[in-house]
Amino acid sequence: MRRLTCLISLALAFPGGAWAEPTTHAGSDIIVTGQGQGLSLPPGDLAYGSVIIDHDALSDGASGRVENVLLNVAGFQQFRRSDSRSANPSAQGATLRALGGNASSRTLVVLDGVPMADPFFGYIPFNALVADRLGMVRLTRGGGVSAFGAGAVAGTIELMSATRDDLPIVAGGAFYGSHDSTELSASVTPNLGSGYVSLSGRWDRSDGFYTTPKNQRVAATAPAAYDHWSAGLRAVAPLSSEQEIQFRALVFRDDRTLRFAGADSGSKGQDVSVRFLSRGAWQVDALAYIQARDFSNIVISSGSFRKVLDQRATPSTGIGGKIEVRPPIGGGHVMRLGVDTRIAKGDMYEDAYAFDGSVRERRHATGRQNTTGVFIQNDWTLGKLVLTGGARLDYWSITNGSFDTIDAFNTGIVYPDRHDWRTSFRAGGLLHVSYAATVRVAGYTGWRLPTLNELYRPFTVFPVVTQANAALAPEKLKGVEAGIDLIPAPGVMLGFTAFYNRLDNAIANVTIGTNLRQRRNVDAVVAKGVELMASAQMSPSFSLQASYAYSHSTVRAPGQAFNGLMPAQSPRHAASGTMSWSSDQGLNLAATARYTGKQYEDDLQSNALRDAFTLDAIASYPLGHGARLVVRGENITDTKVVTRNADGAIDLGVPRTLWIGARFAY
Repeated sequence: MRRLTCLISLALAFPGGAWAEPTTHAGSDIIVTGQGQGLSLPPGDLAYGSVIIDHDALSDGASGRVENVLLNVAGFQQFRRSDSRSANPSAQGATLRALGGNASSRTLVVLDGVPMADPFFGYIPFNALVADRLGMVRLTRGGGVSAFGAGAVAGTIELMSATRDDLPIVAGGAFYGSHDSTELSASVTPNLGSGYVSLSGRWDRSDGFYTTPKNQRVAATAPAAYDHWSAGLRAVAPLSSEQEIQFRALVFRDDRTLRFAGADSGSKGQDVSVRFLSRGAWQVDALAYIQARDFSNIVISSGSFRKVLDQRATPSTGIGGKIEVRPPIGGGHVMRLGVDTRIAKGDMYEDAYAFDGSVRERRHATGRQNTTGVFIQNDWTLGKLVLTGGARLDYWSITNGSFDTIDAFNTGIVYPDRHDWRTSFRAGGLLHVSYAATVRVAGYTGWRLPTLNELYRPFTVFPVVTQANAALAPEKLKGVEAGIDLIPAPGVMLGFTAFYNRLDNAIANVTIGTNLRQRRNVDAVVAKGVELMASAQMSPSFSLQASYAYSHSTVRAPGQAFNGLMPAQSPRHAASGTMSWSSDQGLNLAATARYTGKQYEDDLQSNALRDAFTLDAIASYPLGHGARLVVRGENITDTKVVTRNADGAIDLGVPRTLWIGARFAY
């Protein structure tokens, strides 16, 4: 508790340079997501208390990874505390407000409007999201379906590609770090007529660090080595002064080793999207995309250290699109009308091995999902008061589900098709009390379909087996929040939000026997708490920022042993604070402190993950001709961050890691 108190004090005194609250006071400029990205931000969206992370903050993280920059907004978390270097990719679900307890994303993550979650698993391929390619991130906590599509039960993270202003003609970087790690990146962004095209690539690899504590290592223990690469192409071509076409393509490959030699996982993907924008009197945002993803994973027994499962392929496809129209109705109104759809389909192929190395079972699971919705939202500005309201009607279906086992008995199960309609709503208000004070209030509902992975794929993290459940119902959220944003002095901003969220039919991994769990709908997860944000520009060269979230989250499951307990992987406290300074000679320094409170591995709170305090830092100095020397340090205090605890079998997060390298931009 003493450590937490110290960090809250640090956070309120030294806020985190990775974010800024949208300015909401009267007479201010509204943050715009256009200029080569999308349509302008409707005024009513500010009622939901969004947080903005800009291009510079994204690019200056000590780890060089987007998911770690997002941690500067307290309340953001993945299923585990590991990042995309040492986690199993399928555990990289994103969530907010301690509504976790399962590895699928409860937060809708979109890049230029395209949902980024894997169509089969629901995890986010963070290794493919390179900070240099992003211009801005807008993070909104709380349910937010409306114009975003289904899935935003815990919030929305909107990633927006870098614009021409963010992208130099030629840029690159090269770094060498601890554990024989290397990181190389390059981009070229020439103008093309009145538009531009940007081609970028990144490759990083490492021999890795040991996730297993020294006293638990055996001969088969291996460090968490990784090898990632990705390449992106983005083109923006204006058709007129008000219209443009955007094209984006992404290819990536990610290979990792976790815990034991031979316990290798691999993921890869190819995404293509085309977007048409019209910023005239009738504003239009039309989007179409296709995604091809695949995942493989080998499970090594922690007893015999032999291969027991080869999940050799999980190909999946996501296809979708959206059309949004904003008619010029006038009278202080901004109306949004639209329709969107997403189809997800996938297969799982895996082989289970006997102790003698022979294949004892071959398994195949498959399924398909579709969500199609229509939405309407209207924002009405009445002087200092802004009112907003929106509604959606969605049709969903789960079809073609089956699970086949080829063994001595050759069993097969075909699951019944399901479909239904869902309605969802949100409403809010924003009152500019004065230039220095804005009050906001909002209420919302939302929902999320179980993923194909949750429905059809069992898995083992030895010795615990988790069964799938094809009968899972959709999750449903309802919530309210209220907040106030203050500017007590020039350059100083404070934000406070209190919230209550209830997630009915929450999908959790429920213990049903010794080393046996099953995905089940529990009655509800109730999260209530507060979020504090602060930032201060003390001088042109010195800034402070902070974020703190307290989330009192409990499971409602009458008659169950875990009724009233915290959901798995859901800390009560999270905080982050950053201090940034720059000199007249071009030296830039920044340090970020983060705190994550105690959380539990499982639903019965039998395995605790102790709280953790980490410190990161980055320094850069100009070398001339567009080059900068950069030194980065992760977890400088070398804190042992426990990421998994299975009855005393421990996994650890990133230890102290130091980097040195250079960046070039022209």
